Amino acid sequence: MRKHYYIWLLAAVLVLPQCKTSSQQTSAPLSTSIPETAPPKQKEYTYTTAPGDSLKARIYKLENGLTVYLTDYKDAPRIQTYIAVRAGSKNDPATATGLAHYLEHMVFKGTSRLGSLDYAKEQAELNKIEQLYEVYRTKKDVAERKKVYHQIDSVSGVAAKFAIANEYDKILGAIGASGSNAYTSVEQTVYTGDVPANQLEKWAMVEAERFGELVPRLFHTELEAVYEEKNRTLDSDGQKVFTAMLEGLFPTHQYGTQTTIGTIEHLKNPSITEIKKYFDTYYVPNNMAIAMSGDLDPDQTIRVIDKYFGKLKSKPLPNYNPPAEAPITKPVTKEVLGPNAESVMLGFRFPGVTTREALVLKMISQILSNGQAGLIDLNLNQKQAVLEASSFDYTMNDYSAHLLSGNPREGQTLDQVKNLLLGQIALVKQGKFEDWLIPAVVNNAKMALMKSYESNEARADAFVSAYIARQDWKDYVNRNTDFAGISKQEVVQVANKFYGNNYVVVYKRIGKDPNMQKVEKPVITPVAVNREAQSEFYKSVMAAPATELQPVFVDYKKDITEAKLKQDIPLYYTRNQENGLFNLYYVLETGTNNNLKLGLAVNYLKYLGTDKYSAEELQKEFYKLGCSFDVFSSQEQVYVSLSGLDASFEKGVTLFESVLQNAKPDQQALSDLVAGILKERADAKRSKNTIHSVAMVNYAKYGPKNPFTNIIPESQLKKIKPQELVTIIKSIPTYEHHVLYYGPRPAENLTTVLNASHIVPATLKPVPPLKVFQEQDITSRQVYWTNYNMVQAELIFLTKSFNFDAKQVPTITLYNEYFGGNMGSIVFQELRESKALAYSASSRYANASRKDRANYILSYIGTQSDKLPEAMEGMQLLLNNMPQAEANFANAKESIRNSIATERITKSDILFDYERAKRLGIDYDIRQNVYQNINAMTFDDMKKFQQQFVKGQHQMILVIGSKDRLNFKELSKYGKVKQLSLKELFGY
Repeated sequence: MRKHYYIWLLAAVLVLPQCKTSSQQTSAPLSTSIPETAPPKQKEYTYTTAPGDSLKARIYKLENGLTVYLTDYKDAPRIQTYIAVRAGSKNDPATATGLAHYLEHMVFKGTSRLGSLDYAKEQAELNKIEQLYEVYRTKKDVAERKKVYHQIDSVSGVAAKFAIANEYDKILGAIGASGSNAYTSVEQTVYTGDVPANQLEKWAMVEAERFGELVPRLFHTELEAVYEEKNRTLDSDGQKVFTAMLEGLFPTHQYGTQTTIGTIEHLKNPSITEIKKYFDTYYVPNNMAIAMSGDLDPDQTIRVIDKYFGKLKSKPLPNYNPPAEAPITKPVTKEVLGPNAESVMLGFRFPGVTTREALVLKMISQILSNGQAGLIDLNLNQKQAVLEASSFDYTMNDYSAHLLSGNPREGQTLDQVKNLLLGQIALVKQGKFEDWLIPAVVNNAKMALMKSYESNEARADAFVSAYIARQDWKDYVNRNTDFAGISKQEVVQVANKFYGNNYVVVYKRIGKDPNMQKVEKPVITPVAVNREAQSEFYKSVMAAPATELQPVFVDYKKDITEAKLKQDIPLYYTRNQENGLFNLYYVLETGTNNNLKLGLAVNYLKYLGTDKYSAEELQKEFYKLGCSFDVFSSQEQVYVSLSGLDASFEKGVTLFESVLQNAKPDQQALSDLVAGILKERADAKRSKNTIHSVAMVNYAKYGPKNPFTNIIPESQLKKIKPQELVTIIKSIPTYEHHVLYYGPRPAENLTTVLNASHIVPATLKPVPPLKVFQEQDITSRQVYWTNYNMVQAELIFLTKSFNFDAKQVPTITLYNEYFGGNMGSIVFQELRESKALAYSASSRYANASRKDRANYILSYIGTQSDKLPEAMEGMQLLLNNMPQAEANFANAKESIRNSIATERITKSDILFDYERAKRLGIDYDIRQNVYQNINAMTFDDMKKFQQQFVKGQHQMILVIGSKDRLNFKELSKYGKVKQLSLKELFGY
């Protein structure tokens, strides 16, 4: 990918279709004379709809077979777009796995018109490269392979002189698009983007261009990025577990025999010829869909799409006959070794996504685990019988899988966790779950769907799910009705049919992987990126007219209703005029920095009952109401939250308040919680991301005593009494706090209900002043490193800067957009596109979260250990000598203005944006400053900022990698090198 991940299909609501005709005809003006020729009649487009569809979607099919899904949702003048191709890793040739995924990368490289300075000359060199790769694939001798690759590298340097790197990204960035990316999975490749509504035609021009022709330019540097992506999967225990599971479930089908990213052998021997064949075979309009949701006029939008995409030519598609899997007759056991904490995963095979059994599987998964009242939730998680357990259904076209996973407590074996999970399945098979659970699952699924459809991404993704599953939209919509029709008897029947000794179990154990590999990367000469160049196609797109849209900034005084509850508790309210869902928060401006036991107390609450309900009964009652509650404590705030259906608001608040007021101490629950916390602490020391991105960053910012190490020591943790924590829980509403509400009910009714239900004392206690950890100055260059058994090495370059200053935000915004914030940025172009040093590289000047805190420069690169010297040097050169590229600079300014003009802060985000503003000491939408000042800014302004606050600043360089692979001599060039032990980083 650009970004590689697996997706799970969303649940949706369904009904019967009907055919309609959309037509806009231009009639002749009234006149006393008849014109010689009548104006041409506009083309009419037919579409189908599904009565009762909450999205009111239109589904078109163009003459060339392209399917188009459109739904109008005016939350902001933007449109979420997905271009889906029915081709994924299961369509890869067995001799060239990873092909679909690598092709995904190539589709971003442009065409003969997009991304080229002189295609005639470039094509001649690209043809040479293609032929050299075909020769390279046949060579086995190492010396011969090096010789051929040297030729590839040499010719690639010549070809790159005629290429314009990232020209696609530059256009999308300039028009204000965001989220321009893609993903490849087992049976689809999907290209994503969120575009301003006024830039729709430019988007269509560019997308139709790149899907009409493949030019695999800059191939060998992009291949390096794929190598890095492969190495990242080799460093991921979770990815290895998932791969092992699919291999066990599908020993014959491509789901298990081929990975999406491909084998090392195939990645090392790529074929441009095969990639081009794949593109020509599958990237045809009759195998593609465009899914769009946002502020659009369907009649105009379909004309724009047809104008550009209608030119693509359809072709016959190859037949795909899925291999049939033999039944699994006994447990299949697999084992994965790696540094992360132990876990176990169980998998059962089911039929494909459109079958009735797959729908019942979804119900069974929710009966087992719905986050509140499922059998796993209550019997395992609530009772702390395991550290954590879950269930999810993974549905694909040919087969589906039910996957259950669990993490053991201290002293618990993986087999014990496995047996506990199997025990919950046995309860389903015996029908030993309460009758109310299925109707409650149905109601909560409806609520979740309603909530998800507040997002254009979820709405458009539902279209993709239906298209990839080859499911008519009416059937997809009707799944909600079908889901509601599942009976307990059917659940039991399906469970008994599909669950037995026919499972795959994957044990993830701690240890060094004996099969650890890495993709060895050949030497690559950096290539030109020609960042100042522009193709004629680029110029024509940018010159196309677009209606100018004006920004809408949040006016906190108008967009938020302020009121007072009893005891003068401030209420901040924003009305939900879209659906019947609400969010309620009680917010205290204090946190675990002030009281470590507060964090323990709020975690303890979820395991407690009240004077009327046990802990298990409470979860059931909330789930029945379609509500959920949570208490979250950060270092500096406490959020007590309730969300759900407004129809249950009064009952939900009453139950919610009773939990806060009447929680009953439970010694066993506390003992189990403490044991779980100690196990989690041990597991955290095995997590690469926790070590690097959290522990090391906190150490660098604050020193050994920091917010991350500020925890209750084990000796004290074991001495805490249940009543002590319950007292803290009950004290939460007795402190000064404020209330946030987003929901449909009128303000007067809301205040009436809360004044009656929210239980507070006559006088609220003031919250203690925040305890703040002192940020340490970085007065010299220092390199901290931590040992971790991994293929890659990852680096964070950290620089402390000045405290938050609202006046600097416009400059910082422009600097980030230009320098390191996206795939068209200077950092990405240099370190990935030109030098092929990393799959992921970025740099960002991060504004502080509070007005009295420091800003930081955070730069990241993940690279192969043997390329560490080049990666470090490359990042340092860019930070200290920011290249000047006027075209990129102009694009950055245009991107920011277009983005802000079409962004809308809505719904509950208004409240949280206000909360952020208050912490920064401002009372207005900060984007207004950016929009008003960005046009007048020059490169010299940004350069001055960079030279004053970025260039030559002292850094902490944080490195995580295997001590056997790190180059310590190279590290020492950047400062004093010090190893940080896990004890130093974690404080225990």
